[in-house]
Amino acid sequence: MDLYTIILYFFAVVTLGSACIVVFSRNIVRAAFALLFAFFGVAGIYIFLLADFIAITQLLIYVGGIMVLMLFSVMLTSHQINVDAKTGTIQTLPAILIAACVGGGVIWVFWITDWKEKSDLPVIDTTAAKIGELLLTNYLLPFEIASVVLLVALVGAAMIARREKKG
Repeated sequence: MDLYTIILYFFAVVTLGSACIVVFSRNIVRAAFALLFAFFGVAGIYIFLLADFIAITQLLIYVGGIMVLMLFSVMLTSHQINVDAKTGTIQTLPAILIAACVGGGVIWVFWITDWKEKSDLPVIDTTAAKIGELLLTNYLLPFEIASVVLLVALVGAAMIARREKKG
């Protein structure tokens, strides 16, 4: 095994381990910090996929913005550290069956796929200038549709947040 493979497996283990801590932790502060490491692990995997723009975006938006917001909101709320998330509406058996089916499907696709080790395709330029040029030329319509949808979502969220309680 070469060094790149070892580092890739390290990022995969960090991401999966942190995600498991997020899901199974009963301490909300511990879960938030584990989510931070999961975001870092995903950014590392993006780097190995030669998607440097997505990796930097992952670090700036998720680690820099959303994670800081989540940590501040957790730290500034009333001291409710332990959260009991189990309610009477959780159906454990169907959830286990669905998760097993999805996991089995993913493993089946993994084993039947003919993975290519080397590609003859040219390396795609993922610099911010090239992505910006593509967004404003070839992909202008989807870019504008996405911006309108995000604007509508922002206006809707503002309306919901400012709605006065009746009664």
